[in-house]
Amino acid sequence: MLVDSHCHLDKLDVSAYENGVQGAIDAAREVGVNQILTISVDLDSFENVYAFTERAGVIASCGVHPLHKEGLLSSPERLFYLASRDKVVAIGETGLDYFYDKEPELHVAQRESFAVHLDVSNQLKLPTIIHTRDAKQDTLELIKSHGSLEIGGVLHCFTEDYAMARSALDLNYLISISGIVTFKNAEDLRDTVRKLPLESLIVETDSPYLAPVPHRGKKNEPKYVRDVAQFVADIKQIRLEELMEISSTNFHRKFSKVDPSDVLL
Repeated sequence: MLVDSHCHLDKLDVSAYENGVQGAIDAAREVGVNQILTISVDLDSFENVYAFTERAGVIASCGVHPLHKEGLLSSPERLFYLASRDKVVAIGETGLDYFYDKEPELHVAQRESFAVHLDVSNQLKLPTIIHTRDAKQDTLELIKSHGSLEIGGVLHCFTEDYAMARSALDLNYLISISGIVTFKNAEDLRDTVRKLPLESLIVETDSPYLAPVPHRGKKNEPKYVRDVAQFVADIKQIRLEELMEISSTNFHRKFSKVDPSDVLL
C-alpha cells in the first residue's frame, strides 16, 4: 500500500484526463497508490474538498491554512462542526508561516487560529496537519501549550532542520516528505531524512504543487507520490516496497480513523 498523505484534489489540473479528477485518481491507483488524503485550506471551500470523499479510498482534513488571511479562526465552533464528519480524519492544514508575509498582525492572527485548531484536534481526538515555515520556535511552543502528546500530528512538506524534526518526534508528530526532497538544492533536507528513523516518516505530493524530479515543471498529482517514495527509499537504502509498507503503516498508526481496507477503486 502507498498513501498520498497530503494533496489538494480540488486544485488539481486535470485537463489531461477525459474523466477529470477520477482520471488522476485512476492514474495514482495504477502506480500503487491505495489512499489519498485531500486537504482543506479554508472552511468556505471545505464542502468542495469533502465531496471527494464520496469516492472509495479518499479521506479529508478540515482546517484553515495560515496564509488564508480572511479565514483565520478566532473561535472553534464552525471548525468543530465541519470536522465532525465521518470521513474527516485530521485537522488542518493549519500552522504558522512567517516567510511569505512578514506582517506582525498576521502572525498574531495565525497563532490564534493555530491554537484553535489544536484545541479542536484535542476535542475530536484527530491529528493535526501543520504547515510551518520560518516559525520553528512558535510552532513548537504552541504544540506544547495547546496540543496533545497522545494525539500528535504531522509536520507536512517538511523543510526545516533536523533539530526541529527531532523536537517534533518528541511531541508525537510524524515528518511528511514531499517532492522537495528531490530538488537539487535540498541536500540539507536529504541529510535530515537520512538521520530520521523510518518509523517517523510518511510521504506526500502536496499536489498540484512541488512536482518531484523528474517531473519538475509539470503540475503535480497524486501518482507522483511513488517518485517521492522511491527517492526516500534510495536515501534510506531500502527497497521501494519496504518504504511503501513502512510509510503506510506509519500513516495508519497516526490517522487511526482511516480504514486501511477503504482503497481507491
